[in-house]
Amino acid sequence: MPRDETSQPTRPVSAGASVRLTGVSKRWGLTAGLRGISIDIAPGSFTVLLGPSGCGKTTCLRIVAGLETATEGRVEIAGRDVTTLPPAARGVAMVFQSYALFPHLNVAENIVFGLRARRIPMPERARRLARAAELLGIGHLLERKPGQLSGGQQQRVALGRAIVAEAPVCLMDEPLSNLDAQLRADMRREILALQRRLGITMLYVTHDQTEAMGMADQIVLLRDGHVEQDAPPEKIYARPATSFAARFIGTPPMNLFPLEQLGTGMVVRGTDGPILAPPSAGQLLGGIRPESLRIAEQGIPARVGQTEYLGADTVVACTVGDVPMLARLPGRVVLENGTQMRLATEEPIHVFDAASGQRIEHCVAAKETINA
Repeated sequence: MPRDETSQPTRPVSAGASVRLTGVSKRWGLTAGLRGISIDIAPGSFTVLLGPSGCGKTTCLRIVAGLETATEGRVEIAGRDVTTLPPAARGVAMVFQSYALFPHLNVAENIVFGLRARRIPMPERARRLARAAELLGIGHLLERKPGQLSGGQQQRVALGRAIVAEAPVCLMDEPLSNLDAQLRADMRREILALQRRLGITMLYVTHDQTEAMGMADQIVLLRDGHVEQDAPPEKIYARPATSFAARFIGTPPMNLFPLEQLGTGMVVRGTDGPILAPPSAGQLLGGIRPESLRIAEQGIPARVGQTEYLGADTVVACTVGDVPMLARLPGRVVLENGTQMRLATEEPIHVFDAASGQRIEHCVAAKETINA
């Protein structure tokens, strides 16, 4: 599916616009969908709204689009207050999860439908259609009906409809959720390459953290209607602001485990060491990425449970003290159920307050302690 892009334009053909939400809330009676969120999106960036079902990410997108009205707060696009403007006056295009193609119209008619509704002259419609068809490689499909297309082809038609709008902001609501795994991976690359070529600002909703990590310049992680963390992917991975962010980002997710005080420091609950963090009066959670762990002579004592061979690596489920832990080890690792071993890491552990879930910077231990 990837195409030779050497003949594609190397400069953006559209200019992105900034998007800013300030104190935006959305309520339906006593039910709150968003709780005073503020987001700042740079022009021409690829921003992902990420989170579990019901966190408010689609509501947020629909408020930017003008399909929902904010109960409180302000929405700006390109520095212009659009909070009360209708969708057509906002300068945005949207790609829906369901594609929303008209089954009785062919591909070309579906793509230019919005332009016809806005009475764009026919020569201009033809120009935009030709450009979109070239960018997406669908020129040979223009006479087909949606029922004659594969899922990936239908997705390209939906993208084409957004491209011909020539809007500075494109909104995408889980556009790949109906595709199989291989096609999702291919379309991720195509959408990202398209956004880079066009230079538009893209706001993309997904619950899939793999999509977010692979595509985004900026991830806005939502939880229960508020922003849990707003940062580039590499920062959320390396320095999650909360225990929720730590568990949501990463495959497998970060190991989180209760710490208890023993002697001069904190250890994994149910073990006699090693010390992982300085002593604390409060309840703490420790965090270690599974891919940071390795089998060593010194470190955390662990008992092997199940192993899952994935080709490039092996995920080992084990028990440390009285808590479960995963280790993602390179290559094929064969370990019998019940094997005793020790796990060490070259990385400092993450430490979070157990009650609030907030990251505690001053308690992060030096990497040598876990290997002692």
